[in-house]
Amino acid sequence: MKKGNQEQIQEYERDRLDSLLAMELQIRSLGYRFVAGIDEAGRGPLAGPVVAAACIMPEGLLIAGIDDSKKLTAAVRNTIYRQLTDDPRISFGVGIVLPSDIDRLNIFQATVQAMMQAVANLQQTPDYLLVDGLKLAHPSLPAQKVIGGDRRCYSIAAASIIAKETRDRLMLEIHETWPAYGFDKHKGYGTPYHLEALQKHGPTPIHRRSFEPVKSMVSQQLTFF
Repeated sequence: MKKGNQEQIQEYERDRLDSLLAMELQIRSLGYRFVAGIDEAGRGPLAGPVVAAACIMPEGLLIAGIDDSKKLTAAVRNTIYRQLTDDPRISFGVGIVLPSDIDRLNIFQATVQAMMQAVANLQQTPDYLLVDGLKLAHPSLPAQKVIGGDRRCYSIAAASIIAKETRDRLMLEIHETWPAYGFDKHKGYGTPYHLEALQKHGPTPIHRRSFEPVKSMVSQQLTFF
């Protein structure tokens, strides 16, 4: 690749990251120093936990490639996840709510609980929260709902990568226990393969019994666990 093309790509990436940073810069201009982005992974699957992450990116630190986790390949997401979690300058926290609690609370309240856990687990106490797509009523911190935050906001995009990668790794561990369900491929979402495995084997303890079609299977006692 010619040097000129490389410089153009670098300039484009810098401009993209600067655009992602606009929201944090605006919040910091109001006097807030530690702005945490918050996102979740796993609201829609039939199995596994819902995971939230909170991330405070220090001012001036840019990591190339940070974006909405859904836009990234698994390899790129893993690389950026390592950069985020290995850098001592970056404060991050993770919250995990298990399927049994999802069934008890409902998925919305479980997501809120996971986000609250993630904020509580931050190494640095934040003074402002930017939350992807959800109005989070934190008892002591101002929080702003950001629609499409994982593609519009730098710290939320970082949190989306941490949440997604954390949940995917948990689902790979779950796959080792119940390999017949293919959790390593679909991560608990209702793919045809997953639905076929459910019909054949019945729900496991990590399936969400308040979600269809698992709910109907449980009511018909179509479970082997």
